[in-house]
Amino acid sequence: MLSSQRREANRVLAELMETRGIMPLLMKARNGETWTSAEKAQLLAHLRRVAHLSPYLIALLLPGSVLLLPIYAWWLDRRRVKRGD
Repeated sequence: MLSSQRREANRVLAELMETRGIMPLLMKARNGETWTSAEKAQLLAHLRRVAHLSPYLIALLLPGSVLLLPIYAWWLDRRRVKRGD
């Protein structure tokens, strides 16, 4: 159990480290500059990474999240089961 927890924590940290360049890209539009097509693609890639991590981050940021972890684990497991319809 601890090894899977460490593995997931390392995965989340690795994904967050990949999004380090998002702030300069976002500030470019704020400063009145335009994005190139390559920068737009890079920005979309960063936002997709963050979107994939959102369930992890929401579970960690909610008040009482430690108490909600068993419910969250059940919900994630339930989503893996394919429906017959």
